Amino acid sequence: MISSHVAYADESYYTNERFRSIAVVTFEYINIGLFSNLFGSLLEESNVSEFKWNKLRQARERLAAIKLIDECIELTISKQLRIDILIWDTHDTRHQVEGRDDIANLQRMYYHLFRNVLLKRWPSDSTWNLYPDENSALDWATVQDYLDTAGLIVEVTPKLFYRSPFRIRLSREFQILNINEVSSASEPISQIADLFAGIGAYSHSAYEKYRKWLSKKSGQLSLGLFSQEALHLTNSERERFCIMKHLDDKCKSCKFRVSLRSAKGFKTFDPNYPINFWQYEPQHVEDKAPTR
Repeated sequence: MISSHVAYADESYYTNERFRSIAVVTFEYINIGLFSNLFGSLLEESNVSEFKWNKLRQARERLAAIKLIDECIELTISKQLRIDILIWDTHDTRHQVEGRDDIANLQRMYYHLFRNVLLKRWPSDSTWNLYPDENSALDWATVQDYLDTAGLIVEVTPKLFYRSPFRIRLSREFQILNINEVSSASEPISQIADLFAGIGAYSHSAYEKYRKWLSKKSGQLSLGLFSQEALHLTNSERERFCIMKHLDDKCKSCKFRVSLRSAKGFKTFDPNYPINFWQYEPQHVEDKAPTR
């Protein structure tokens, strides 16, 4: 069934890392072929067969990421595209619970992201095809099966999230018509979700080292700002820091209200802007991560 809109989703650092994230790239269905070809051409020009944030090591991949970011910025300015990234800190009060269930928590985070993007940032009568990466930690096949027999609109209550498997009734609540897992190697738009999910979480986990790199790059270390401390960086860190700075500069030039310094990682201060880094914070005292 053809929908009016599409959403490509991916997650990053969902195991063994303090900061974790998911990203969803959304736009009108009519543009799916155009955007796929556009991003695919940029990757081909860069001689990169598949961009993966966790495999970024070389200047070639960094230059490809910068091309992708620049094109995304242009498409967001023209209101053809949105990119929303939800980031959470597993060391906050919500997540510091014994026996935390990270998969169930990931389900909740996807739900929060869909609720704030699919329902609030696009027309209320939009229908959706969802394309998650096939390597997701979630069992999307189970979710699709549930769509086929979806029932009443759910209430957002704590009991909802203790159902297993992932039984949020997406069909009625978000008007998601189909869920089709995709291979990022063959779908460039999925690689955009991977890029922004990766840079979102990484910008928080590596911020202090990034700050030192940026100061050294601008010559402030010569003033003794960090004393005689040596800054040892891997190739991956150098390339990623260059991408972070480029995205920060681009967002500032577009006045997107995206900050890197104030939140010690990317954060957008107005979610209506089309590149939205959302740092999840506990909604109330009872908002705790699910447990096994």
